Amino acid sequence: MNIQELEPYVVFKFFKEILSIPRPSKKEGKIIKYLLDFAKEYSLQAKTDRAGNVLICKPATKGKENAPTVVLQSHVDMVCEKNGDVVFDFENDAIQAYVDGNWIKAKGTTLGADCGIGMAAELAILASNDIEHGNLECLFTVDEETGLTGASELESNFFTGKILLNLDSEDEGEIFIGCAGGRDSVGKIAYSEVAAPENGIAFRVDVKGLKGGHSGDDINKGLACANKALNRALYPFCDDIEINKFDGGNLRNAIAREAYAIVIVSSDKADEFKKHVSKFEEDIRNEYRSTEPDMAISISETQKPKTVIDAKAKFSLLNCLYACPHGVLAMSREIPNFVETSTNLASVKMDDKHITISTSQRSAVNTSKEDASACVVACFKLVDAEVWQGDGYPGWIPNPDSPVLAVAEGVYEKTFGKKPLVKAIHAGLECGLFLEKYPELDMISFGPTLRGVHSPDERLDIASTQKFWLLLINILKEIK
Repeated sequence: MNIQELEPYVVFKFFKEILSIPRPSKKEGKIIKYLLDFAKEYSLQAKTDRAGNVLICKPATKGKENAPTVVLQSHVDMVCEKNGDVVFDFENDAIQAYVDGNWIKAKGTTLGADCGIGMAAELAILASNDIEHGNLECLFTVDEETGLTGASELESNFFTGKILLNLDSEDEGEIFIGCAGGRDSVGKIAYSEVAAPENGIAFRVDVKGLKGGHSGDDINKGLACANKALNRALYPFCDDIEINKFDGGNLRNAIAREAYAIVIVSSDKADEFKKHVSKFEEDIRNEYRSTEPDMAISISETQKPKTVIDAKAKFSLLNCLYACPHGVLAMSREIPNFVETSTNLASVKMDDKHITISTSQRSAVNTSKEDASACVVACFKLVDAEVWQGDGYPGWIPNPDSPVLAVAEGVYEKTFGKKPLVKAIHAGLECGLFLEKYPELDMISFGPTLRGVHSPDERLDIASTQKFWLLLINILKEIK
């Protein structure tokens, strides 16, 4: 079955169109043009702000003129991750999506249902002539995935509505009323190139097959970090190897799935090193046997490079990566099974002067977020790394007495015969930033079921999309 044949037809029609438009973070020009052209086609008012956010407005349907204005919100950018053996240009190529049983997936890349399916639902409502609603303001924000730039730079008078429905959640049957705040911490280790030792054999060590995923939603699922795994493989041979290359992970909000290193091992230690890596693969696969069944660590001889990084930088890198925390740091003491604080060792990248280690910290408690960030920064400073930290973004404090939450709960129970779960989420949503500019906002967040978000395993549950759609249009109908 083709995607455009699925129900709800009007939602999947626009979702298919969105998948054809490249929209990497910070390079959203093509999707912005698409949205503005859409507004013209349907004779709807639209505007953009300095950040590139788009607002498309639609008047109330007959009989709903006096209902409060509702803001529907999703972000236009997507995480651009692909498998190492896939050739794909995210700036020019259309996502190759397909139906696999109950899911929609992409061929070797992220799907972009985060938050493409939210966008599609907004467009479906804007294009409709048979859905009951009050005045609508559909907000499409830019650069959510790499910096929440659109939300942080949103103008304070860009929209007028005081009810906001964020369509960027990933578990059908759950309504979210709070989220964690976050901050990025980056360390740069300077290095010099030195001549590779004459006596030595070059090896490439690869970590592959990890699930990866969202550094908020998936951080508590016992997944491996490729950067940590690769560093563990190399660390026992600190004194016997030289490093030419260490590369792992890509995005600050994705758990690293792949990493590799090119090293030179002294000839008398080469066989021992190969045996060590093979044994380490056996051991770590056993550690992660239930959560990372496809984990693979391989070693192969490769062409000997001419240079390696200097000895001080080598020890700084390997020790810093070992000491730098990754994963859940604290669980909530009040909310059962809720991750309160975490950190993600997202990526390790090299240019011709520096090794850049990118991390991100999240917490529902601002002081704990700062504590986690300081912990990571301390690791960087211990090896004399240059440190940079982002301004971060605030959390969204839950309001269990939210009027729109009461409407949504009632609609869900009436529509599906059971109550939804009301939760806070460890992932970062733009809602906290919206509250800074619009403190009177009454907000909830919901969406269909997504899995494997921020990785090439990303997939959208088809049946849950139907339920998400029914919930959305029925909430709009019930808001008085």
